[in-house]
Amino acid sequence: MSIEQFKQLKKAEKSEVASYFNGMGFDRWNRIYSDSEDVNKVQRNIRIGHQKTVDDVLSWLKESGDLSQMTFCDAGCGVGTLCLPLATMGAGSIAANDISQAMVDETQRRAKTLELDLRRLTFTTSDLESVQGSFHTVICLDVFIHYPQQQAEEMVRHLCGLSQERLIVSFAPYTPLLALLKRIGQFFPGSSKTTRAYMLNEAKIVSTARECGFQLIRSKLNKAPFYFSQLIEFKKIKPI
Repeated sequence: MSIEQFKQLKKAEKSEVASYFNGMGFDRWNRIYSDSEDVNKVQRNIRIGHQKTVDDVLSWLKESGDLSQMTFCDAGCGVGTLCLPLATMGAGSIAANDISQAMVDETQRRAKTLELDLRRLTFTTSDLESVQGSFHTVICLDVFIHYPQQQAEEMVRHLCGLSQERLIVSFAPYTPLLALLKRIGQFFPGSSKTTRAYMLNEAKIVSTARECGFQLIRSKLNKAPFYFSQLIEFKKIKPI
């Protein structure tokens, strides 16, 4: 693929994701990531799986010390499933970003409903590669599934550049079994699919982070029917 073709593909993918999550996808995923009973079996299992991933991240963060002294970036915040509980845990400041304005607006609405200290939360709307700033910890959960391998690696490079200490990401890992299930419609079935669902090569994601000066600290695969997410924590390598 030429550089120009890659740029065109990247632009098209971002446009598709933004359009979906500002439109019909917003209602679907807002219901999934809520207490609504108006979800089908597949959506309920996705909710359960995603919550496992969020709970693991929050548990890892609790182990890292005084959160009030740390700054966080929730890149691809969705409706706030991570950044809002993180705020209730006393995080110093959180930058919540999403490509969808509708998602950002909903996160703000939920933050107000929870009566959180909005001085510790900032909200922006942009694609991942346009996020700016410098943060102790950068987190990006279940976002890469909307982008092919090369674009996901580009995003990892950018997120590494935003992180002072730690990067946490999750994505659907490529395995022969999952590839087979996807082909026969048992993985991300049509009625529950958002944009195209991509599975990523974990080794390449790890090597991309390593090239940016980050080493793998730990990883965990979270599974629920119709949900598979590889969660990885990277830590910045300090010069000797």
